[in-house]
Amino acid sequence: MSDPYNRVPGGTASAVLAYLARHIVDDPDAVGVETSAGGGNQPLRLLLQVAPGDVGRVIGRRGRTAQAIRAVTRAAAARDGEEVFVDIAD
Repeated sequence: MSDPYNRVPGGTASAVLAYLARHIVDDPDAVGVETSAGGGNQPLRLLLQVAPGDVGRVIGRRGRTAQAIRAVTRAAAARDGEEVFVDIAD
């Protein structure tokens, strides 16, 4: 099915991911999101990159912050009918 709005795959999800990360970290200018197509029926992969000192902040205690970020990003993608996998670069 063609997208009548010509949206970029994962555009909303990557924007939400970047927004959340920028508001959590100490160095928002270092936040980056790489998008890679999964291919076939594989979900879209989003790689979150932050400054080395901010990795702990993004992951959180016992991974709870990372889990919440993933849940919100997946919900944003689901709204567009997409499936995403979020990975945090360390």
